[in-house]
Amino acid sequence: MPKGSPELTQARREEIVNACEKLYQTMSFKEITIKEIGNETTFTRTSIYNYFHTKEEIFLALLKREYERWTAELRDMLARHESMTGDEFADNLARTLEKHPQLLKLMSMNHYDMEGNSRPEHLKEFKLAYGESLRMVQSCLEKYFPDMTASEQQDFIYSFFPFMFGIYPYTLVTEKQRTAISEAGIDYVFMTIYEITYNCVRRLLKK
Repeated sequence: MPKGSPELTQARREEIVNACEKLYQTMSFKEITIKEIGNETTFTRTSIYNYFHTKEEIFLALLKREYERWTAELRDMLARHESMTGDEFADNLARTLEKHPQLLKLMSMNHYDMEGNSRPEHLKEFKLAYGESLRMVQSCLEKYFPDMTASEQQDFIYSFFPFMFGIYPYTLVTEKQRTAISEAGIDYVFMTIYEITYNCVRRLLKK
């Protein structure tokens, strides 16, 4: 652990994660290296290893932050609405995810590698953020659908969260992919993040 105040340590970690986030806007996970990330920070590349041992740990920290931001959206939604119908809940939940395409991109592309190549303490930090998002969705179900049993709530959560892993590749389709789909003769329905999420939530609530 580097010397310095907890505030400095956190600031350095945030700078590294921010640098990774910036690169991820234009580069793929495979293309980004510790060296590339270091070039975007104000300190030496070797200093990064005082905070993160692998690029997967940096990406995992970015994913953790994305979960925290989404959870904050859910918490705000829970505070603003005393009651919601199924349609209203599906609408609001879909709109929260619509604001976080980077969360969905990270989930769909690099999740397994990030967890597998991160130290236990980093993985624990991530799981705490992930667990809070699970609890927040459950709190929404408890508040807005009091007739749902614990088993039904669990069925919703364990259907919805795995579904989230597929939202990005099914909705953010490149022109190259569109051309291939067309040439393959696939009758594909292109949907937005909002549309596919709204439809999924409505179906899960009608079970």
